[in-house]
Amino acid sequence: MRLKTFQELFKRDRRPGDLVFAWMFLFFCGFLLINLGGQVQWGMRGSLVAQPAFWPTISVVGMSFFAVMHLIGSLSSPRIPGRMKEFRFWLRSLEYVVYFLAYVSMVPIIGYLLGTLIFALFLTFRLGYRRPTAFCVTAVFAVAVVLIFRAGLRVKIPAGQIYEHLPDAIRSFAMINL
Repeated sequence: MRLKTFQELFKRDRRPGDLVFAWMFLFFCGFLLINLGGQVQWGMRGSLVAQPAFWPTISVVGMSFFAVMHLIGSLSSPRIPGRMKEFRFWLRSLEYVVYFLAYVSMVPIIGYLLGTLIFALFLTFRLGYRRPTAFCVTAVFAVAVVLIFRAGLRVKIPAGQIYEHLPDAIRSFAMINL
């Protein structure tokens, strides 16, 4: 079978939310293009491809070109209903970003161990698990994560302000390991 027109060759249907994604991606590419000059440096010596800014510039310009092509394709494709439903579905995922930001802001106050334990248990509840077994497994996992990162890998995470209220002997242990 032979295609008759260029339009038939590139025919596609616009999926719900595709136009919103195309615009958001184009704005993101524009943001990267605007900030490219302040993030990369062009050197005075060496070949063009050896310049530190060459490949990031090629990448961002290429990504911007394809973002424009995607937007044109989205605008010229027939629309399938359900765009707002899809967009609301994407926005629901931002709920977990808010949870993580709350967790990150909570850790310096209540400590890594207690913060991780509360965060993991809350997410277990939020995801719909209600059995005590699920909460026990989550608590063991949270404690294991803290012990692996703080005591095992010696990751430097700020100690919680709550540790200042502990007795002296326990405070130093908690600030180093918990």
